Amino acid sequence: MEKDSALLIVDIQNDFCPGGALGVSEGDKVVPVLNRYIELFTAQGLPVFATRDWHPATTSHFQAFGGVWPVHCIQGSTGAAFHPDLKLPPHAVIISKGMDPTRDDYSALHGIGPDGTPLPDLLRQRGVKTVYVGGLATDYCVKESVLEGIARGFTMVYLADASRGVNLQPGDTDKAEEEMARAGAGTASLAELAAKG
Repeated sequence: MEKDSALLIVDIQNDFCPGGALGVSEGDKVVPVLNRYIELFTAQGLPVFATRDWHPATTSHFQAFGGVWPVHCIQGSTGAAFHPDLKLPPHAVIISKGMDPTRDDYSALHGIGPDGTPLPDLLRQRGVKTVYVGGLATDYCVKESVLEGIARGFTMVYLADASRGVNLQPGDTDKAEEEMARAGAGTASLAELAAKG
């Protein structure tokens, strides 16, 4: 990885894994892969960011209030907690998003750190120019994070082996991957990055 790189882990929360309120098929399969990415980035002294949906109980994001989705990832709930097998390092920065009851906030770049600093500012403060992105779900929060990152001037690299899609409509994941590629996103795999050391 480049020295100006960061790892961005998107929404590896209980509610998005099998058995959760909005479980993504095989969503938990990305956890061991992401743990290896975490090891690689940490060994290089590179920053790790982990986003979480952190919704209020009442939000336009939910079906009961006009949105698309069932209730999920309520602030402080078990469903909103990170998957128990995700091995976030002590230096990982937790980014919360989806707290505004009037917005969906799919993109990680709408999130804020523990002190309220927006993620784009946190990345720039650390000199990050290239962001490697994996997590849940490919066709929503991962895609929107990648697209917005590109629009804001970052080099975005999609980690397909560490991502899974919802596929509300058949083929949504494929379409999301095509859209990211058209926008200029790169791709990488664990094997490729591990080989680079």
